[in-house]
Amino acid sequence: MKSLRIAMIGCSLAAVIGLSPAASAETRWARHHPRQHEVLRREHHQIARINRERREGEITGAQARADRSADRAIARQDYADARANGGYITKAQQRQLNAEENAQSRTIGK
Repeated sequence: MKSLRIAMIGCSLAAVIGLSPAASAETRWARHHPRQHEVLRREHHQIARINRERREGEITGAQARADRSADRAIARQDYADARANGGYITKAQQRQLNAEENAQSRTIGK
């Protein structure tokens, strides 16, 4: 009962946020610009890797939280770079973010 209530509240909140024109305008560019899409896809893939390794017991909960936090920091940097450039990231920013993702990828599971 409690989980159903929480799920309904979450769905309601998501619907309200989804109807906001500003929210939909911001997510539209993030999905469609090729450089933006690549960086975000890598970030989502690494979060999935972290979750899988945590589930399989290869990393501790604390390590999983730290790894997710580092990935979120990269995603926030991507978002800030895109906001500064009218909704996309430059090639130089893409290279920098990919280098950060590569470094983060090497730390996952260690």
